[in-house]
Amino acid sequence: MKRRTQVLVGTVLTGSLLTGGATVAGAGGWWPGPKEVRVMLPEGQSNPAIANGVVTGGEVAGYQSSGLGPSALNPAAPAGTPERYTDPALTEGAEGVTVTEAQALVVLRNIRTNLAAAGLTPADVVTMKCYLMKPPGAQVADYAGWNRAYRQYFANVDLETRQVVPVPMGTSAPRPPLLANKARPARATMEVASLAVPGWLVEVEVTAVYRKR
Repeated sequence: MKRRTQVLVGTVLTGSLLTGGATVAGAGGWWPGPKEVRVMLPEGQSNPAIANGVVTGGEVAGYQSSGLGPSALNPAAPAGTPERYTDPALTEGAEGVTVTEAQALVVLRNIRTNLAAAGLTPADVVTMKCYLMKPPGAQVADYAGWNRAYRQYFANVDLETRQVVPVPMGTSAPRPPLLANKARPARATMEVASLAVPGWLVEVEVTAVYRKR
């Protein structure tokens, strides 16, 4: 049985990265034009977290970031601990924020800064890979905390209504996200045994495309 998906088409030269749409059966028959980006989304979902896949035409200029981790912005925490790589200002007033979530918020802000230096924004991101370590004493990585942080910067604008969707931080009630952004990258998240910097629990790399060349 073929699975149905929704395809959003963007022409890079006009700046409409994730606009328009059509429904197709299966994955065939949606090869892009040379200057197009096509994002395939789950059918029937107006606010999915991630894309099923993304395809870019041969003349689309792209950017690949290195893996970026959190900055050590919490001097009150001991050096080398996960808490050191959080920013208390980002989570002020929120309850139940996990250390992975707090680190991820810093990482995603660093991603935004990295993209800005390349003339891009999080709205231009088409793929993302996230590497998680489990927090000390935990059995597995904190995927839920990562996903909450992700929604603060990505996939928080309803694609049908164009309204910004409130998102939770920790166990607090949903509030407007830190950055309103309708982009839904094709994303992979995996648990790893270690990361390069002691204390890091999160590292993220992204691919983005330029809207004009």
